[in-house]
Amino acid sequence: MQPIVHPVVGYVCYAVYARWADGTPPASSPAAVAVVAATLPDLLDQPLYHAGITPVGRTIGHSLLFAVPLVALVWLVARRRGQSRLAVAFAIGYGSHIAADVPWHVLAGDYHELGFLLWPVTPMPAYSGVKTLGTVGGLEVTTLWLEAVIFVGGVALWWADGRPGLDLLGRRFDL
Repeated sequence: MQPIVHPVVGYVCYAVYARWADGTPPASSPAAVAVVAATLPDLLDQPLYHAGITPVGRTIGHSLLFAVPLVALVWLVARRRGQSRLAVAFAIGYGSHIAADVPWHVLAGDYHELGFLLWPVTPMPAYSGVKTLGTVGGLEVTTLWLEAVIFVGGVALWWADGRPGLDLLGRRFDL
């Protein structure tokens, strides 16, 4: 999945949870935490890859061997500080990133590219890029098409929810 789509997926997943748990759209702070957490795997892995430290762009941050202890640590710290909702938002955001990277490989039959899930125990080959999912009316349908739909739909939901989290930026930058 393209990096720009992950924060949107994180928001949508958390928004679904908030509606299920509270019957309302998400509050600003947990929504922001979910969005940031959903970007974290790429924020960890891409600099390592571009600096030549790791051979591919999906390694430690995308590995369940790192993600599970990280989420557990954040969960413990947040719970001790009475911020359980932020712990849930972090877990949903981070988990949504890893989960959203799986379907395209499965749909395309590129199961070997799922090595990131248990990296470094399992090898992670270079990402082969955009996946072709089929042809509709002579038009090639790729993962980018579906990601564009997810992105637009997620931004529309965030907008309809009152743009939670945006107010935090306004306060931070005195807008």
